[in-house]
Amino acid sequence: MDEQEILAVAVDIARQAGAYLRTGFLQPKQVRAKSSAIDWVTEYDTAAEAMIVARLRAAFPHHAIVAEEGGGRAAPGDYCWHVDPLDGTINYAHNFPHFCVSLALARGNQPVLGVIYDPTRDECFTATAGHGAFLTQGGAMRRLAVTAETELARSLLATGFPYDRQTSEQDNVSQTRAFLKKAHGVRRAGAAALDTAYVAAGRLDGYWEFKLRSWDVAAGALLVREAGGAATMMDGRPFALADGPMSVVMSNGRIQQQMLDVLGDSF
Repeated sequence: MDEQEILAVAVDIARQAGAYLRTGFLQPKQVRAKSSAIDWVTEYDTAAEAMIVARLRAAFPHHAIVAEEGGGRAAPGDYCWHVDPLDGTINYAHNFPHFCVSLALARGNQPVLGVIYDPTRDECFTATAGHGAFLTQGGAMRRLAVTAETELARSLLATGFPYDRQTSEQDNVSQTRAFLKKAHGVRRAGAAALDTAYVAAGRLDGYWEFKLRSWDVAAGALLVREAGGAATMMDGRPFALADGPMSVVMSNGRIQQQMLDVLGDSF
């Protein structure tokens, strides 16, 4: 199976999971806390993950799977899927229409294929390594490109806040304050995968966030790169997937160093 065939399967799986999430949106939900009182999971997260993992295992039995809710954990292999069945759970639980399904296939610590599907807007963002990033909506597909902005002062950025922000000193408050002083604007929409897809689509100029996991950013990092942008770790090292928390910066590439400089001065 070549990469385009793998991508087609991943898109179909993401769309199926997204359709299921759409049926649960605006419905009463069972919510429980995970790592903290503000880190929520619903029955729709776990059911969507089970659906995704079952289909990935059937289609790609030799690939490992790492999924947010734990349903797809497997020993690392040459290829590994990083699965977020519902990115933006807090939004979803509050009936705020900004959430998505995110799937990425990685080889080693680098994503090589990514799909981010927003079921509320029917927007499907896709990328394969070396072949560009695309957005499909309503049957129409267009190639994605990051913005041409070169000045942080004219840039629109996005970020998020870690689930342990109520107890940890690394809460992103001082960094957000610094960017509010230096950037044109800062948005916090509550779905990391969509934030990164929006950088790739030219809707945002840059994005940063602390303590993410691989399933949050694997697909988006590939999208940004394939759209002509940059993705690094917050200390400037090359982007690489990790087993634990990850702090990342993504941008159109032209403001990447300016963002890294602001972050470096904000600690």
